[in-house]
Amino acid sequence: MKRILVALDRSPRADVVLATATAIARATGAELYLFHAVSIPVEVPPEAFTSSPTELVERWRADAVLDLERRGAAIEPRIVTHVLARAGSPWSAICVSAREHDVDLIVIGSHGYDVLDHFIGTMASKVVNHADRSVLVVREPKRA
Repeated sequence: MKRILVALDRSPRADVVLATATAIARATGAELYLFHAVSIPVEVPPEAFTSSPTELVERWRADAVLDLERRGAAIEPRIVTHVLARAGSPWSAICVSAREHDVDLIVIGSHGYDVLDHFIGTMASKVVNHADRSVLVVREPKRA
């Protein structure tokens, strides 16, 4: 295993996903591609009303890159070799980036089901069903 794409968001689960991927990278000598999909947030921020769509997406993408760089700074530089942020539907952006960078493994977090997930499916299930390479779904440890 040489390359691992780690799909991160800003949820509390992201730390567990990154720690799991880092442990695998250290054990196998793989490099990590930290990835964040940029999409329209559920709550539209105020800057959305004063920026063009292109400016807004670029601002969100730049914020995502800064977040990934901050997370990656705590890991040895030889392990975190790429920081990627792509606009689009998260599951699709993950699958496309995995193909483009020819990664060996995609590491993603599982998320809880809400009403909408029962109808359209979770992001994790869509990645598992559409990826053309192995996917590891990391579950957050249960709390006692």
